[in-house]
Amino acid sequence: MFRGKKYQESAKQIDKAALYDTAEAMNLVVKTAPAKFDETVELHVKLGVDSRHADQQVRGAIVLPHGTGKTARVLVFAKGDKAEAAKAAGADFVGEMDMVQKIQQENWFDYDVVVASPDMMGVVGRLGKLLGPKGLMPSPKAGTVTPDVAKAVKEIKAGKVEYRLDKTNIIHCPIGKVSFGAEKLTENFNALMGAIVKAKPSAAKGQYIRSCVVASTMGPGVKINGAKLM
Repeated sequence: MFRGKKYQESAKQIDKAALYDTAEAMNLVVKTAPAKFDETVELHVKLGVDSRHADQQVRGAIVLPHGTGKTARVLVFAKGDKAEAAKAAGADFVGEMDMVQKIQQENWFDYDVVVASPDMMGVVGRLGKLLGPKGLMPSPKAGTVTPDVAKAVKEIKAGKVEYRLDKTNIIHCPIGKVSFGAEKLTENFNALMGAIVKAKPSAAKGQYIRSCVVASTMGPGVKINGAKLM
């Protein structure tokens, strides 16, 4: 795989074999981000669980202390007072069947998070095949199926992120922007990792955190000592 000059220069500053402490890792991520734009910093954690088993799922959501640096666009399925409350809370799109039809007919995905009040799940359920593969289906576990849609919208706008396992038992999650600096990134990282550690399923055996890497959009990955996080 060919890597550009900037990436190669950045990679030279990182010891590939080393497991860094969190603060040091964040310093390196900030220092080695090569792009001219404000890169997103992502966390990639491989867990010692099997996501095929229902009792080994790891999923939840947390409001990061400093947000993600990106304001998420929120679509809310609600009616009546709840729809009005969602609009007042800053939801970008609010509706019911009209939104379902727009998604079905226009293949419309100009939003990052979908929230629904419980009474709308019968309607939203029809979109499972479209929203599910994109990770957009609302769920009670992520706090996106809730009677208090306004509160959910406010939290998402404040920097709430959802973490969930992919098929390879890895969680990928943004923890902020390079411009945040190492200190704020460290605080966001600690909050998110704390939630992931707390969410350890009782059915999980052996080493829970198999590997933990942080990387900016265009920069090299920096490995963090997972044993110290438990």
